[in-house]
Amino acid sequence: MSKYQLGLYEKAMPGNLSWQEKLQAAKDAGFDYVEMSIDETDAKLARLDMSEEQREEIRQAMRETGVPFRSICLSGHRKYPLGCPDMDKQKRSLSIMEKAVKLAADLGIRTIQLAGYDVYYEEGSEKTRADFAKNLQLATDMAAKEGIMLGFETMETPFMDNVQKAMEYVKKIDSPYLGVYPDSGNITNAALLYNDDVAADLKRGKGHIVAVHLKETVPGKYREIPFGTGHVDFEQVIKTSWELGVRRYVAEFWYLDGQDYKAELKKASEFMRSRLDKMN
Repeated sequence: MSKYQLGLYEKAMPGNLSWQEKLQAAKDAGFDYVEMSIDETDAKLARLDMSEEQREEIRQAMRETGVPFRSICLSGHRKYPLGCPDMDKQKRSLSIMEKAVKLAADLGIRTIQLAGYDVYYEEGSEKTRADFAKNLQLATDMAAKEGIMLGFETMETPFMDNVQKAMEYVKKIDSPYLGVYPDSGNITNAALLYNDDVAADLKRGKGHIVAVHLKETVPGKYREIPFGTGHVDFEQVIKTSWELGVRRYVAEFWYLDGQDYKAELKKASEFMRSRLDKMN
């Protein structure tokens, strides 16, 4: 039996597939689970208000395929951030959080990945950072009630682009339900920017890393780089995080129009399995 699980980012598949088709495609490519996306678009945010009948459709798809959704990438906070100076948007950010926790609990999802932004489209300040910390405590309490783990994604902005910065807030909140969910590509770019070491940065999250996003980047570019064509040292990221006790990984990449997505899923699965299996 494998000692780890490899998940697939939902956006690696065409958006027009049904829940069952997405889960089956992930299974056929060799993934263990799928990470659901709830981004800032109205269509994805509407998932938070799905009816019980719609939720049951997802549960049925998981039962029939044998592949679950086990994490949520909650990037909807980019548009409605926890530290937003617009109080209506800040209130919406907490509503999004509350609904995401409820959805996770309903579907048996274990982990919600939080976007590490105090604000994104606005200017950051001492006030946005203070409000972010205040609302993060409320969000963590919501998750703790349902036994859901929250993990900060290390982002592409200076606010939280490496594990070290994420850990400042993890230590501030000091809850077993809040940790770090590093993005291998983003921390690689940050290490280059700060003349740092990726392994050293990962080790700063010892005891608090809930999972790792395996994503490729090149200097200054953070998306849509095919695996093996960038500068991320996946062997180093996997070896270091494995030694820190991490056993859950998600391949993060994007479906591009015109791709043979099934072939791309299979390539990504084989690329990551060949590195993860060395740890087994």
